[in-house]
Amino acid sequence: MVSNPVHGLPLLPGASFKDSTKTSFHRCQTLGYRNGYAVIQRPTFGIGGDRLQVNQLSQAELEELANKAPILTYGQPRQAPRTDFVPAHVAFDKKVLKFDAYFREDVPISTEEHYRIRQVNIYYYLEDDSMSIIEPIVENSGMPQGKLIKRQRLAKNDVGDHYHWKDLNRGINITIYGRTFRIVDCDRFTQVFLESQGIELNPPEKMVLDPYTELRKQPVRKYVTPSDFDQLKQFLTYDKQVLRFYAIWDDTDSMFGECRTYIIHYYLMDDTVEIREVHVRNDGRDPFPLLMNRQHMPKVLAENAKNFPQCVLEISDQEVLEWYTAKDFIVGKPLTILGRTFFIYDCDPFTRQYYKEKFGISDLPRIDVSKQEPPPVKQELPPYNGYGLVEDSAQNCFALIPKAPKKDVIKMLINDNKVLRYLAALESPIPEDKDRRFIFSYFLATDMISIFEPPVRNSGIIGGKYLGRTKVVKPLSTADNPVYYGPDDFFIGAVIDVFGHRFTILDIDEYVVKYMESNAAQYSPEALSSIQNHFRKQGAPGPELENKQAKEDASVQELEALIETIQKQLKDHSCKDNIRETFQVYDKEATGYVDKETFFKVCESLHVPVDDSLTKELIRMCSHDEGKISYYNFVRAFSN
Repeated sequence: MVSNPVHGLPLLPGASFKDSTKTSFHRCQTLGYRNGYAVIQRPTFGIGGDRLQVNQLSQAELEELANKAPILTYGQPRQAPRTDFVPAHVAFDKKVLKFDAYFREDVPISTEEHYRIRQVNIYYYLEDDSMSIIEPIVENSGMPQGKLIKRQRLAKNDVGDHYHWKDLNRGINITIYGRTFRIVDCDRFTQVFLESQGIELNPPEKMVLDPYTELRKQPVRKYVTPSDFDQLKQFLTYDKQVLRFYAIWDDTDSMFGECRTYIIHYYLMDDTVEIREVHVRNDGRDPFPLLMNRQHMPKVLAENAKNFPQCVLEISDQEVLEWYTAKDFIVGKPLTILGRTFFIYDCDPFTRQYYKEKFGISDLPRIDVSKQEPPPVKQELPPYNGYGLVEDSAQNCFALIPKAPKKDVIKMLINDNKVLRYLAALESPIPEDKDRRFIFSYFLATDMISIFEPPVRNSGIIGGKYLGRTKVVKPLSTADNPVYYGPDDFFIGAVIDVFGHRFTILDIDEYVVKYMESNAAQYSPEALSSIQNHFRKQGAPGPELENKQAKEDASVQELEALIETIQKQLKDHSCKDNIRETFQVYDKEATGYVDKETFFKVCESLHVPVDDSLTKELIRMCSHDEGKISYYNFVRAFSN
């Protein structure tokens, strides 16, 4: 071995010595692997394999250093250097949290399953906070399984936050890409890690199993040996023997339901059932003879037969616990067949004889199932709304387009132009209303009342029409059943309540007296005695003469007051100088009267306002029974 020629030479500043014989300049490794983890190791050899000099202290020197107080010797101790930084991919390398979970998936197009349960394993990688979801492969599942979500960081909300291991626990739901996973359990390493980090784990849950997968795990259906029942004997004994029942299906409780009639046939030869429809002429239904074709009818199904495809496969004894037999068809009892409840109300004579011999049932009477018409519903009018008369408002309930209520035409023809007039005073606490007088007009043809107040000069009250023609309800009557005032309610001293205003009858005209004498049975003794006492107190020559004179005086005063009111209110039409001359042209005999047609023709040509309420009242007062109108007083109201 050649020795180092520069060994032992002093290393002075500015001078360096190289070993020219050295050919190896490699460095020793400072990183190594221990138990699968990368760790830092201190090199024992330098460049080129030269052994490094290590300062090794003796045991005595170590004890001396341990017993010395460095604070007294060297002052305050220096802070210990920080530990070396260990990256996450080194500290958590190959450390993975595992959770057992499942999610529910709807199956909308399958008749055998409505949903399926898919079990998955959720892996959380601590080194980079990534996650992956793996579904274990199930044989013959028909679905692509394996890696559902590849390893990546998964977002837990719309803000951009990602799932962390602090967000995972047993017994919670997490939503990933719109699909909700239920975490039920975790492995031992995951449980120890989470508990070491101060997370309290929820109790584990039981993994939910897929119902369709469990159904497929059931053993294959076993076949049993058929019974020794001789079907040939039954066929030869009961061939062409059929029990006939008459039944109804009442479906009136459902919307658009009805009660229909059917005939049920029970074939004794093979215990099959057939249901026939009963059609009548012009019933509006398609002429299908059978509601249910002839077949064996199950009564009680087995538990595993609920999902049996009856529409494509024939049902057998393995799916049915009990079949319908002849003893289940009894007259007077309901019977449910394929979801419809039939009520058997009768059978034919052969069926009665069969039940009597076979089952000992001799009493099978026919049951009357004809439904009686319900009693007619009494139509009640709604409460009166307060607008118009009760009869007019009631027409809205009788027809979509209301019509005018029917009138008593015979009564209107008999009592046409028959008017009862009364003189009344207003009961009022106001002193100005004590001297006011009103004329009540009762029209016998329509039972309506109108009130007119004769104008009084310088009274401060404008007279005229106080109430138009209308029916007046008595105060004690109800709004739904009103009672109107009649002729028997008007007599001297009677108090009439007209829409909250009270009037007292003071006097009557001569026509009222004659009407009361001719219809004495209609009036009460109090009303008749009030008339007699009234004329007896006056002591006049007679009621007829007095009424006539009072009537004439009242009419004259009323006419004069009305003419004066018209002259004040209709000033624009008061300068018709040619009104009198026009009427005199038609009145060639100078009688002072013209017929109604001529009268209105002249008024229309001169633009006289005949539609005004005061003008109508003036025309009425100027009219006579012969159908003519006196134009003298009418001209006075429209001339200078």
